[in-house]
Amino acid sequence: MELVTPGIGLIFWQTLTFLIVLFLLSKVAWKPIMNALRERETNIENALSAAEKAKLEMQGLKAENEKLLAEARLERDKILKEATEAGNNIVESAKVKANEEGSRMIASAREAIETEKRAAIAEVKNMAAAMSLEIAERILRRELNDPQAQQALAQQYINEVTLN
Repeated sequence: MELVTPGIGLIFWQTLTFLIVLFLLSKVAWKPIMNALRERETNIENALSAAEKAKLEMQGLKAENEKLLAEARLERDKILKEATEAGNNIVESAKVKANEEGSRMIASAREAIETEKRAAIAEVKNMAAAMSLEIAERILRRELNDPQAQQALAQQYINEVTLN
């Protein structure tokens, strides 16, 4: 049983060795280990706070982007509305101008038709007068060739002059 039960000397020397190793480790190794752990903890806390700041900043940027997007949509709608109105105004203006031009062309065509009509009527009158003169000239030539017809025509003119 002695093998299983440790002796007092062994316990003493093990405790003494443990305390020496503990003292040496606390002086030499634990300070750098604790400093490294503290530094790592600080770095983790800094990283977490930076991540939180980045998260808040991203939320702010997202809200700002949404606001800018809404403003851009409003601006786009406004521009589209103005463009539609401008297009409608241009179409309406073109219609009015086309109607005015059509009315002017119709009036011009009516004037041209009226002028041509007057010219045609004048030409017909001139042709009728020329034909009448030609017919009268032929009739007079035929009647004036005969002396009795000349006498009868002269007598008729005399009678007409005295009657009027």
